[in-house]
Amino acid sequence: MIQVLALNQANPVQLKEVSSLRQATPAELTQSFGDYLEKAINGVAAAEQNVHTMNDKYLIGQADVTDVLISAQRAELSLQLTSQIRNKVIDAYNEIMRMQI
Repeated sequence: MIQVLALNQANPVQLKEVSSLRQATPAELTQSFGDYLEKAINGVAAAEQNVHTMNDKYLIGQADVTDVLISAQRAELSLQLTSQIRNKVIDAYNEIMRMQI
């Protein structure tokens, strides 16, 4: 049996046994990438919602200004990362469309 490292949200590193390794099909890779993008967009939306929550808490005196600034910076960075990924995907698509067969 071959042991492979797998990332898990609950447990960062977990060993899983794999009896045989196989290549992923293009449809599986597309689905996996689509899932990754969906999770990234949901993460950006959650970060933005956290900023609004922290702003509300700050206004009623339950949060410190540093907490608000940190959550706002995290949301901004995640939005920038997502937009850069989008730009790279569009560039890759355009490059593929320019290829001559």
